[in-house]
Amino acid sequence: MRSLIVPLFMLGAASFVAPASAQTEPSEVVTHTVHAVSSHLTPQYSEDFTHFDYVNPDAPKGGTLRMAALGTYDSFNRFARRGDPVAEGLKPYQRFIYDTLMIDNDDEYGVLYPLIAESVTYPEDYTWVEYNINPKAQFNDGEPVTAEDVAFSFNKFVDQGLPQIAVLYKHVKDAKVVDEHTVRFEFDSPQKNYITDLAGLTILPQHYWQDKDLSAPLSTPPVGSGPYVVSDFDMGSSVTYSRVKDYWAKDLPSRKGLFNFDTIIFEYFLDRSVTLEAFKAGEYDFRAEAVMANWKEAYDIPAVNRGDIVKAEIPNKAPKPLTALIFNTQRAPFTNRKVRQALNYMLDFESLNKTLFYGEYTRAESYFQDTKYKAEGKPEGKELEILNQYKDQLPPEVFGEVWRPNQTDGSGRIRGAMREALALLKEAGWTLKDRRLVNQKTGEPMEFELLIYDNSTERYANSFKKNLDRIGITMNIRKVDTSQYMSRVHEKDFQMVSLYFTEMPYPSTDMELTWHSKNVNSSWNTAGVNDPVIDSMVENIAANQGDDELLTAYGRAFDRVALWNFYGIPRWYSADYRVAYWNKFSRPASSPKLEIGLDTWWYDEQKAKTLKP
Repeated sequence: MRSLIVPLFMLGAASFVAPASAQTEPSEVVTHTVHAVSSHLTPQYSEDFTHFDYVNPDAPKGGTLRMAALGTYDSFNRFARRGDPVAEGLKPYQRFIYDTLMIDNDDEYGVLYPLIAESVTYPEDYTWVEYNINPKAQFNDGEPVTAEDVAFSFNKFVDQGLPQIAVLYKHVKDAKVVDEHTVRFEFDSPQKNYITDLAGLTILPQHYWQDKDLSAPLSTPPVGSGPYVVSDFDMGSSVTYSRVKDYWAKDLPSRKGLFNFDTIIFEYFLDRSVTLEAFKAGEYDFRAEAVMANWKEAYDIPAVNRGDIVKAEIPNKAPKPLTALIFNTQRAPFTNRKVRQALNYMLDFESLNKTLFYGEYTRAESYFQDTKYKAEGKPEGKELEILNQYKDQLPPEVFGEVWRPNQTDGSGRIRGAMREALALLKEAGWTLKDRRLVNQKTGEPMEFELLIYDNSTERYANSFKKNLDRIGITMNIRKVDTSQYMSRVHEKDFQMVSLYFTEMPYPSTDMELTWHSKNVNSSWNTAGVNDPVIDSMVENIAANQGDDELLTAYGRAFDRVALWNFYGIPRWYSADYRVAYWNKFSRPASSPKLEIGLDTWWYDEQKAKTLKP
């Protein structure tokens, strides 16, 4: 549900809570009406819940929060197929301007609660679903949200949105307006996960968008139904959001205690290193620190020492996305699996952790890190049964111990790793000649480019580059600005990129969008994966969402196969969020499990008065 560049409406598969009511239609079809839809979990909150546990429902409203954004923007249309969209939200995929049919929360994965839709009705065979619209729902220009808007939004996204959206909703046969507050979606096959896929649909106002192209950038702020509106902007440089004080959903349980700042301002910076100095100078208020050297050394300043700036480590209990140096497997020399495997030996994490990261990081080793779907040891039981179906298509190593990144002693001496890498490269048709690794057939040297955009990546990339030099490989580090970086990633114009694979807290239907060969040219399929075994596995994952035992087995099998295919060189992760902020905010006593929770904080006037100018 939280995935690289996937909007909030890209959600996983569904299982459902006990129905709030059941009824029989004249045709004797038994239907159920529920307040929440869920993926794999029994929803934490009952129908009569008043607010999420991690918020302060009585949090005061007011004040200003100033944030930093990298790069620039040229569009207010988050859903356009081109352009750089404006910064929006205080966590990944959060939207200020638009509301969705239903909304997730930060304690549970794959559970959605009422927002525009106050309830959901579906038959026992899951062949259709009706979303029952809250009569109070309205857009910020005062127009009501109706079933017509919902049906229009669905069709607009399918016809003009990102191509992958049409893939996500390919099983929807029709969107029908039943009455002013009821919309029905009919499916071509009985799958309950389609119901949750639709529950995250962003709702657009038909009266605003009917004559506009959703695929094109937007130069002025649109009409939405969300908690904030754009009140001021300097295109490309800054944007100011103002809280909608009569926001229609402000008293809903799923919105209580959230969005407490009257004003939120994003200032844009072209260089990440500049943002640190701007923060210390008081030019913005909150910073999530991603560079360990900064965390350890850069905050020894008077403002921190006197308490005007607070440094906090907040436990990160969420499953971790696999950060990696990702290969474009559609580009030479990374079309060869053994080449990709060989280069994995040349990243010396233990040395980097000792010399650059203060020993604070843990090596990433799974696409399902910190979940039960992570592959371990040798395959057995149902996982082995699944793998045996593809035995003739898989490398034999898959049936042994799961692949794990090689470990060194951290001294920087990696002769053993070099020998392993060179042996694999020889099998792939490469050989050392005059201290250069060359192709045995063509004589061409191995040379490629790593695409990056910040100084922190450059530090460890230079260490990796030196290790590659030792086995005759030339890696050119290409540093570009944030906008160019994202443009090149979107266009698949790279050989290797420092990024992360789509976050996968569980094996979901979203995996078809990010791993299936039909999306090989999509920026969501970052590595350009085109493998019939992977295709079959993600199709079976989508088809078995209701079977936890089988889904677990497929998740582990997928993890094992993907690891042995070496789509990237795993990097590392931290067990904590590291944040720094000017001490003029208060926050609830408990943090959510899956996010920092900045959207639950509030401006504290008493604290703000004590800050030194």
